[in-house]
Amino acid sequence: MDATATATPFSTLIRTASHEQHTEAETSTFMGDLLGGRLGVEAYTRYTEQLWFVYRALEEGAEALRGDPVAGPFIRAELMRSAELERDLAHLRGAGWRAGLEPLPATAAYAARVAECARTWPGGYVAHHYTRYLGDLSGGQIIRDKAEKTWGFERKGDGVRFYVFERIANPAAFKRSYRELLDAVDADDLEKRRIVEECKRAFALNTAVFHALGAAFPLGA
Repeated sequence: MDATATATPFSTLIRTASHEQHTEAETSTFMGDLLGGRLGVEAYTRYTEQLWFVYRALEEGAEALRGDPVAGPFIRAELMRSAELERDLAHLRGAGWRAGLEPLPATAAYAARVAECARTWPGGYVAHHYTRYLGDLSGGQIIRDKAEKTWGFERKGDGVRFYVFERIANPAAFKRSYRELLDAVDADDLEKRRIVEECKRAFALNTAVFHALGAAFPLGA
């Protein structure tokens, strides 16, 4: 990184560097069709299932990183989503929702990369943590609102619990504090560059899942 990059807050750097990949993920055909109300609750359920595999990888690796100087500050109990996803899936699929549940190949690749970073590279784990949780606190709320209106879920109730952060009273303030953690991350410029590249990879892995879901739920099929 050059002097300008060094002077730029890392939270700004990581957001702007991954903007193109972020936009591609947000504007995928599957997500557009889901948010546009053109897909049924089965597509929403399959998407929720895929999220569970990714968040299980994120959160199973979290405890071992709690004392790590790089990743540790980001491990926040109020962010954890696995229990909420499981509650949603029990509502969507019934008590036996785990039976026969398999990730799409794209999801398996995504979850495997998250787990690998959790085991071997705290900076990479931060990249995946950032792309997921800040997205949930922001654009995820649009999905929650659409799901409630389209499929009649109770407001912030079962079926959309994943998007409800009951322990975060002020999401805007929380996101500001999260960006301050990014700015203070214990990493040199070379490591920050690697984290930015992993952030781009995270968005690409997420987009691949959207593409796979789009293939599974083509309109008119």
